[in-house]
Amino acid sequence: LGKQDYKKTRPMLRATRLKAEAKKTALGVKEVALVLAAILVFLLAFYAFFYLNVSNEVDLDLDPEEN
Repeated sequence: LGKQDYKKTRPMLRATRLKAEAKKTALGVKEVALVLAAILVFLLAFYAFFYLNVSNEVDLDLDPEEN
């Protein structure tokens, strides 16, 4: 009772261990997507800030010329 029918060879044990370590350290698709989404949101906010800032300055410059 409780005995194994076969014993794993040393290369098989090493391959299993390496596979488990690679799984632990590998980046998942979810993490990569979250990082890319965060960068995209940051860039869009940066762009929107400067776009609105420049468009407001242009509007202020045009008002005195029209009057």
